Amino acid sequence: MNLLFSNDRLGEYPPSLYAATRDPLPAFPEQRGEARADVVVVGAGYTGLSAALHLAEAGRDVMVLEAHRVGFGASGRNGGQLGSGQRLEVDELERMAGVEAALRLWDMAEEAKRLTRDLAARANVPVLDGIAHAFRKPAELDHARGLIERLARDYGYDRIEALERDAFRALVPSDAYVAGELDHGAGHLNPLNLVIGMARLADAAGANIRELSHVHHIRHGRRAGEKTVVQTGKGRVICDHVILAGNGYLGNLDTHVAARVMPINNFIVATEPLGARAAQVLTQPIGVHDTKFVVNYWRLDPEGRLIFGGGENVSYRFPADIAAKVRKPLLQIYPGLADVKLTYAWGGTLAITMNRMPCFARPAPNCLSASGYSGHGLALANLAGKLMAQAIEGQGDGFDSMAALPSPAFPGGAALRWPMLVAGMGWYSLRDRLGF
Repeated sequence: MNLLFSNDRLGEYPPSLYAATRDPLPAFPEQRGEARADVVVVGAGYTGLSAALHLAEAGRDVMVLEAHRVGFGASGRNGGQLGSGQRLEVDELERMAGVEAALRLWDMAEEAKRLTRDLAARANVPVLDGIAHAFRKPAELDHARGLIERLARDYGYDRIEALERDAFRALVPSDAYVAGELDHGAGHLNPLNLVIGMARLADAAGANIRELSHVHHIRHGRRAGEKTVVQTGKGRVICDHVILAGNGYLGNLDTHVAARVMPINNFIVATEPLGARAAQVLTQPIGVHDTKFVVNYWRLDPEGRLIFGGGENVSYRFPADIAAKVRKPLLQIYPGLADVKLTYAWGGTLAITMNRMPCFARPAPNCLSASGYSGHGLALANLAGKLMAQAIEGQGDGFDSMAALPSPAFPGGAALRWPMLVAGMGWYSLRDRLGF
């Protein structure tokens, strides 16, 4: 079974709030017969379209092959939060890679935010500032204060404000949290409209986007001058370089990446417009996420609908009743919304890694891959695409810096990783329920 075809209708966006309100985008043609390109990009999400846009603007002949529609995967289904930094905090990064590398990784993440805001501006997608981090235990606030001080002192970032109990509850009116912090330099946006806008930009720059063009095999050129052949269901493309940008939907196109990147499903609901009751959820137009291992995250859209994400599973199949799965954590945070109608409920597949840092790799001499953003991909995926484009253009320092990070395989490799992760997730979910 293939994740690309397990839960969705071929060539259709899932029935989400984003799909129902998205900007129009005419369908791109399928790839049929034989074609040639300098670069083939597999996947038309943030990673792939950023790579295609930057390569096309550099004068390269680029073809993007998408199995469904532009933004079909996690890029068009996520919570829309544009966070700061990497997935790991800077103290963890310093322990993993050293202070110098942690500083470089922070700067790259700031570049990722700037790039994403620039792409959003070019695509006419509004970005609202402010992401709050909700703490369940006092010790989390103590730890955050130390990191806020370190970021300001050592990393030149002073946009995060610590909020004690009353100040945080004035912002996020819920009894579920004891304190929090507010990152004024982070933000949130409509994720599907961003990827649609990026497709328009890439198309205008000369990239050839092909939808309904599922890549099921790649024969890499292994010797100097040997071309790569990318095979789809109805054609093939002969090229010099390949970029793998399928993330959680990559399947087994590359076993090296598959052993290190785990698909995982996450779920979101949207309510009816809340009207005056929106102030019972948030008193400012910010996004929020909390500190649970299975994280909850939410924001209000411009019409006052609550968009709330929570709950995960590791399976090819989404649960039969997504709304029921997400309603439970929603009501733990906002019990007063028990009577509110959920108008949309959808799932999506992202990808995680063992250490929660992205997996950058060179699976073949003429092939680059970036994936496994572990829930922190809105900005980093756009940067990853740009870094892979630069590497193909002969400027590989940024890509190589990310590729140098440890990227351990899951126990059991590609074949046995899911059973091991199911057991681990069960343990952490239990810890969440018990309040540890």
